[in-house]
Amino acid sequence: MGKYFGTDGVRGVANRELTPELAYQLGRVGAYVLTKNGEEAGTRPSVLVGRDTRLSGEMLEAALVAGMLSIGVDVIRLGVISTPGVAYLTREGTASAGVMISASHNPFEDNGIKFFGADGFKLSDEMEEEIESLLEQVDQLPRPEGAKIGRVESQPKAYQRYLEHLREAIQTDLCGMDIIVDCSNGAASKLAPILLRDLGADVTALHADPDGININVDSGSTHPERLQHEVVQRQAHLGLAFDGDADRLIAVDERGELVDGDQILYICGSFMREMEELKGNTIVTTVMSNIGFFKATGALGIQSEKTKVGDRYVMEAMREGGFNLGGEQSGHIIFLDHNTTGDGMLTALQLCRVVKEKGTTLHLLAEEMKKYPQTLVNVPVKEKNGWENNTVIQGRIKEVEHALGDEGRVLVRPSGTEPLIRVMAEGPDADQLNEYVNGIAEAIRTELA
Repeated sequence: MGKYFGTDGVRGVANRELTPELAYQLGRVGAYVLTKNGEEAGTRPSVLVGRDTRLSGEMLEAALVAGMLSIGVDVIRLGVISTPGVAYLTREGTASAGVMISASHNPFEDNGIKFFGADGFKLSDEMEEEIESLLEQVDQLPRPEGAKIGRVESQPKAYQRYLEHLREAIQTDLCGMDIIVDCSNGAASKLAPILLRDLGADVTALHADPDGININVDSGSTHPERLQHEVVQRQAHLGLAFDGDADRLIAVDERGELVDGDQILYICGSFMREMEELKGNTIVTTVMSNIGFFKATGALGIQSEKTKVGDRYVMEAMREGGFNLGGEQSGHIIFLDHNTTGDGMLTALQLCRVVKEKGTTLHLLAEEMKKYPQTLVNVPVKEKNGWENNTVIQGRIKEVEHALGDEGRVLVRPSGTEPLIRVMAEGPDADQLNEYVNGIAEAIRTELA
């Protein structure tokens, strides 16, 4: 990660770290880097820009767009739309790039800017580094004049093409299904109810009245408590919870129990295997996935490939291996046959498809994967390096690994963004796990704090 770009674009508190001045500079540099090929071909390049419902979105959009226009790039404003919606529309059209203004599941004060290439994929580390290096030379970039200055076009109904694409992603209607959706007062607020109703579902929408400030507040994939209550109270078939930019999904079964990304991957992956749709008979996930996921998929003969934490690493492994299903426990699920990023609404359709075609309940499908208790402790340290070669720490880790055997596992890893070492353990006994994890954490504190 660089000075500005993190694991998912540039983020910060709007008008503090992520200022209009920085957005303007990112617009100039991003447009310059991402449209160079179009300029060389003699065509007038264009960039799509979407945003979620945050109050600061309009301010940052105005600055970002101004920067792009000053480079001589045309801008198509999509208005409020999901992150995967921007990725799809960029890929299926003639735009040179796409930009989403969102901070996903973060509080409304935060915001972010993420770029997509013409292929709809997030930028490579190398391209982000090029943008960062040019931010220091932004005043030296071209400033076209007269008729060469960029133009703005608004396409507030472009989302309809994205929804049509999603409808075509499953050959199943959802007639007879009673579904409650929690839109997190974010980008899914308008889109998800339309999509599900068009497919025949009876839909009740929660937290679908964004006011610029209430995005993610006690709602959505990170706060599904009201959704759980409503599903049980209304005796719905299931509930679907999105985050602010609708690139992730957490589900709720008919009993009000959460169904996380690991379980969704298992349910959809096992069904895709039955339908001979699972490429390479492999699901890509991260090292943080529950051990129950690996045991359940392994019992079906499905292979799994583990990556570092982060959907960008999952995507890299999928593209390198030619796989079409991958994701994270947090609910970022990638169906690469249909989109180039995690897509909460696409995931919702795929999950509903399995429930409908199997003629069963979400609870019974999720129950096929036994979730093991998981304990995580973050240990503040002065120095994140050195733990791998520390004999005391490694000795404690090996003791726990030996005690857990095949019925559990230990994962120790440094945080990518904070001065922390994360200690996670899984196993059949939650109380025992707490004792094991705290023992390893204490060794780290003693040796490295």
